[in-house]
Amino acid sequence: MTKKITMQDIADQLNISKNSVSQALTGKAGVSEKTRHLVEATARELGYEYLPLRKNYHYNSDRKTIKIALIASDYAFSLKGFFGEIYLSMEKEITSQNNSLMIQSISKEAIESLELPSFILNGAVDGVLILSHLRTEYIQKIISTGIPAVLVDHHHPHINADAVLTNNRFGAFIAVEHLVNLGHKEIGFVGNISISPSYYERLEGFQLALSQYGLNKDDSVILTDIEEDEDSVKAAMKRVSKQPTAWFCVNDGLGFLVSSYLLQSGYKIPKHISVCNFDNGQLSKLATPKITTMDIDLELFGKRAVEQLLWRINNKETANQEVLLPATLLVRESTGPAPK
Repeated sequence: MTKKITMQDIADQLNISKNSVSQALTGKAGVSEKTRHLVEATARELGYEYLPLRKNYHYNSDRKTIKIALIASDYAFSLKGFFGEIYLSMEKEITSQNNSLMIQSISKEAIESLELPSFILNGAVDGVLILSHLRTEYIQKIISTGIPAVLVDHHHPHINADAVLTNNRFGAFIAVEHLVNLGHKEIGFVGNISISPSYYERLEGFQLALSQYGLNKDDSVILTDIEEDEDSVKAAMKRVSKQPTAWFCVNDGLGFLVSSYLLQSGYKIPKHISVCNFDNGQLSKLATPKITTMDIDLELFGKRAVEQLLWRINNKETANQEVLLPATLLVRESTGPAPK
């Protein structure tokens, strides 16, 4: 008696999952067109009987609402200026396509215990947007569920997922180059590179610019472990034996705190010292003088993240991708010619 061919037989033949075979033969999203055609051809070759009901599927088709989850740590959600704008852009993009959005803040305790939200454990969503950095093991556990995920403003060598990122290295390079073009040869760095890969990449861009323009790297003014609070910045600045003529800070908060310290210490900005930072948040605009910064298009950030996730839902087997978005220099009053 001839053995009846099953979906598992097709899966074994192609070395893919049975679920992927089912998605391909029933016209559901989740597999690439290349895989879909390969499954259909193999089904015919093996003699598998199925009814090809498939129609061309697009993620914004009226026949299915895509359910998307947005998760982030409690801390990330508290940074309303930066991540809030990205979130609003995501929400706008998702709802404009009649898809649904579910938002979940992840507590520190849940992150440490690797406790996933129920809608991820139950497979109740089609894709997950992970905003900013969470513990690597936590993100790996999400990915292990098989639900497509896109990281937003975060990546790591051990995380196999798409990511939408700022081009931090080139952005920092442009910022430091701006200072060099103003005649600065003594340029300091302020950040905490252990917090985020983004900050480490900005240090790399800073160092690349120094190397490109033949400037000496003075380790005494390269501060890579500075907490973003007034006391930490004040203590670090006091430890600097000789101020450089310019500081590059990895974000708005540190740029604001460094500027405040310098002004309180009697320095004039930018007459004595220039200050430049990254992100173009509210603090850059509220500071006196306003701070030169690298601007990130946060609306584009959110929109591009949603587009990437919707694409990934339809192309699960394609190699992971990282999308780098540019940062643009905004010159304000805090940077000027190096003092003679």
